[in-house]
Amino acid sequence: MPETDQQGQRPAEHAGGEPTGSTSVPATSPAVERMQRFTAANMIRSLLPLVAICLVLVGWSALKTSGGDPVRTVDTSSAERAVSQVAGYELLVPRGLSDDWQPTSVRTNAGSASAGDRVTLAIGWYTPAEEYAGYVVSDDREATALTDVLDDATQDGQEQLGGESWQRLTTARGETALTRTEGTATLLVTGSASDDELGALAGSLQPYRP
Repeated sequence: MPETDQQGQRPAEHAGGEPTGSTSVPATSPAVERMQRFTAANMIRSLLPLVAICLVLVGWSALKTSGGDPVRTVDTSSAERAVSQVAGYELLVPRGLSDDWQPTSVRTNAGSASAGDRVTLAIGWYTPAEEYAGYVVSDDREATALTDVLDDATQDGQEQLGGESWQRLTTARGETALTRTEGTATLLVTGSASDDELGALAGSLQPYRP
C-alpha cells in the first residue's frame, strides 16, 4: 500500500484573520479612571481647605462676640446694697477705680441675714496689670474670707493709704495683705497684684452711697 504523507494543518481562523482563542479587552473610559483614582484619602485631602476656612470663620465670629476679652465681669451693686441694708457697721466700698479694674467675683451672706447679724462682703478684681486683687469687709472675725488670709500671716509694718493707717502683712502664700478695722468691721485687701495696685484699692474705699 503506498504511503501517504500527512501535512500539518493550521488552526481554523476567523474571517477577520484572528485566532479563535483570543478575546478583545474593552478600553477603560476616562470617567471610570477618574472615579477609581478618587479614593477616600483623596476625598479627605480635597475637603481640608474647606474645613480650614470654616474653622477660621467660626473663630473670628467667636472673637467678635466676646470682644476679644476673656474676662467675665460681675455687677457688685446689688450685693453692696444688700450689705448696707442689714450690716451693723458703716459699709466702705471701692470707688473711683478706672475701668481697667474689672470686678470678676462678689460674695455676701447678706441675703440670708437679718438686721444686726454679722455680715461679710467679698469682691474680687482683675487688675490693670492682669493680676488678682480682693477686698473683704466683715464684722465676723471668724469669717472664712478673713481667716483664710490672716491666719499664719506675718506682720510687715504699717502703711498710710487714703489717709488711714493699714497694717501690712505677708500671707502664707507669700502675697501682701493690708488690713485695718473700722468700727466693728475688719477690712482686708490682698491678692497676687503688686503692692501699688493693692495700695490703690485700699486707698479707694469710701462710705457706701446708693
